[in-house]
Amino acid sequence: MVNAFLNNLKTYGFECDVVAPDIRILSKQEDFPIIVLYLDDEISPDYTESMVYLKDKAGSSHEEILVYSIGAGETLEESKRIFGDSLLKKPFLRPINVKEVIEEINNDVEKEELFGNKKHILVIDDDPTMLNTIKGWLSGKYTVYMADSGMNGISVLARHHIDLVLLDFEMPVITGAKVLEMIRSESTTSNIPVMFLTAKGDKEHVMQVISLKPEKYLLKSMPAEELIANVDEFFAKQKAKELSLG
Repeated sequence: MVNAFLNNLKTYGFECDVVAPDIRILSKQEDFPIIVLYLDDEISPDYTESMVYLKDKAGSSHEEILVYSIGAGETLEESKRIFGDSLLKKPFLRPINVKEVIEEINNDVEKEELFGNKKHILVIDDDPTMLNTIKGWLSGKYTVYMADSGMNGISVLARHHIDLVLLDFEMPVITGAKVLEMIRSESTTSNIPVMFLTAKGDKEHVMQVISLKPEKYLLKSMPAEELIANVDEFFAKQKAKELSLG
């Protein structure tokens, strides 16, 4: 089954590596945009450990990584538990139709490659849970990059076109205010709009945030629908402004 899967992937132009569920081997692999987990009927401790490693790698990556699992029963549920809805693109229940599964993966890849039709958002936050939560909320409409520190965020900005930055205001070492200053000091990034993410809503704190003149400030406690609506509204107003000028 694995060989049939590999042969069909190659007919679609994918370059494939088969890697054993061993962290020592996985850690030596180059970055990969797609992960397909082919699960045995029982998951060994090594496989569980490897899935946790891959979950952390996918969750902290600056790039979009598509993760799929193929299994049955408890093994499939274990992959869903470890990766969660925000990282696991789809679990496939065995027995599978190899061609149908690969066609679905290929369709997902083609959709992800239509990034020109999606706005690119960078989320910078030192809290991995918050990063993954916001990515899960926004990734249906937008291409979302993640950075767990200010310096990593600056690195992403240097390598990718970004349309909006969601920036944690209360970060250790390099604060959100300092990151904003760095963004505005470079000609290549100075015009990128920035919204602050803040956990505090008291008047004094809000005034401090507003004084830095971000596009908006968003409370981390707001529900998903409200955060998405704020981002949608920003891009809608931006598009209307561009049309009026054009």
